[in-house]
Amino acid sequence: MPRAAALALLLVSLTACSAEDWSRAGLPEGVTKQSEAVQSLWNGSWIAALATGVVVWGLILWSVAFHRKKKNSKDELPPQVRYNLPIEILYTVVPIIMVGVFFFFTARDQNYITSMSEKPDVTVKVEGFQWSWRFTTEYNGKTAQVVGQPALDYTKGPELVLPTGSKVRFDLHSPDVIHSFWVPAFHFKLDVIPGVNNKFEIDTLDKPGVYAGRCAELCGVDHSRMLFSVKLVPQAEFDQYIASQAGAQ
Repeated sequence: MPRAAALALLLVSLTACSAEDWSRAGLPEGVTKQSEAVQSLWNGSWIAALATGVVVWGLILWSVAFHRKKKNSKDELPPQVRYNLPIEILYTVVPIIMVGVFFFFTARDQNYITSMSEKPDVTVKVEGFQWSWRFTTEYNGKTAQVVGQPALDYTKGPELVLPTGSKVRFDLHSPDVIHSFWVPAFHFKLDVIPGVNNKFEIDTLDKPGVYAGRCAELCGVDHSRMLFSVKLVPQAEFDQYIASQAGAQ
């Protein structure tokens, strides 16, 4: 036991994760309200899985410890218990309840994450093409467009500027093959399919910064270079950006 505890402590130390990183269970820091729902569902799933694992491991260890073959015992099977109705009902009902609970929370959060408002603050037309992105941002009657080139670093790809504390709608389009619009900090991705107008919305939190984005669908030889960035800025800075971009067109 001491050796196992020491090994576990060593593995935790080698990951160089802070307490906050562990609380997110491997997910990056979220920057939208929807990402908070995903984080909550993710953590809850891990807790349920670990609780189930503890019960199963406990039963296995209990069986190994107390029902192992004795040294001087005869080669006879121990007393067998068949058709134990209460246990069989338990084995059936508990999994059904667990699946039902998982389904309820998953359906609830999915409906929230995919819900659409009547009038978002900002609308972004996302066009994924081989092998980069075109972002057309519409805000207060003004339009700003950014077109990128394939890049090996997300900071070298096209930069999508968005305001913090706003509702943003993404309209996804593709002129060639299937791509996937993915910003890990959103905790969400959606396919960009030719002929299909997929949409989703986010509510950005007050977390200014630059966040990586990429294509998450193998789309061709330069798929790995379909990188971009999302820059969240305060509202005043976003207003200035839109005014400068719209004036330059």
